[in-house]
Amino acid sequence: MTVAVPQGGRVLFIGDSITDAGRDRSCGDDLGTGYAMMAAAWFTARHPGHRVSFRNRGVSGDRVRDLRARWETDCLALAPQVVSVLIGVNDTWRRYTHDDPTSAADFARDYRHILEATRRTGARLVLVEPFLVPRDDAQRGWRADLDPKVEVVRRLAAEFDATLVAVDALFQAADVDDRVWTRDGVHPTPFGHALIAQAWLGAVTPTA
Repeated sequence: MTVAVPQGGRVLFIGDSITDAGRDRSCGDDLGTGYAMMAAAWFTARHPGHRVSFRNRGVSGDRVRDLRARWETDCLALAPQVVSVLIGVNDTWRRYTHDDPTSAADFARDYRHILEATRRTGARLVLVEPFLVPRDDAQRGWRADLDPKVEVVRRLAAEFDATLVAVDALFQAADVDDRVWTRDGVHPTPFGHALIAQAWLGAVTPTA
C-alpha cells in the first residue's frame, strides 16, 4: 500500500537524529543532509508540478516519549497531510548506555498516542521501522531489545492503516559489508540514508 501525496500538500518527516541529520533549526524548511532531504529532492525532481512542501522535525536523541511531548507543536500545528515517523533506536540505545530502558509496552503506548492524535486530523501515516546494523557482538545483543519494538511498529502500521517502510528488514537483507550503511551501527552513512530514501519513495505516490 502506498500513501498518496496530494497536490500542493505538506509532508512532515519526524523522529530522532537519523531524521534530524544536522538540519539548521534557524531555517524552518531546512531538511538536513539525510534521507529526508534525499527523499524530498527526488520526489520533487520526479514530480515538480506537484508542488509539495516538505518539513523536517527530527531531533537528535529523541525517544518516542519525547515525540509525544512535542507532538502538538512539531507535528499537529504544522497541519501536514502526510506524516512520516522514524523512532525507536534511542529507546533501545539508552538501555545499554544509560541503564534507562523503555519497555515494548511503554513504547507501544506512546507511539499509539501520537498516531491516534494524527489520525484525528485525517493525515496519512508512513511508519519507518527503527533499525540496527550491529558492528560487534555487544551491539548484536541490542537486538533483544530492538526486535520487539520493530514488531510494535509493524503492528501499529497495520492497526492504523499506515504504510510501513521496512528498512530494518532491508538492511538485514543487504548482503554487503555493514560499514557501507553505518559507521556506528545506528547512524547511516550517505549510502545508508540513500537506501532509506529509496525505500521511502517506494511507499508514496503523487495523487493523479
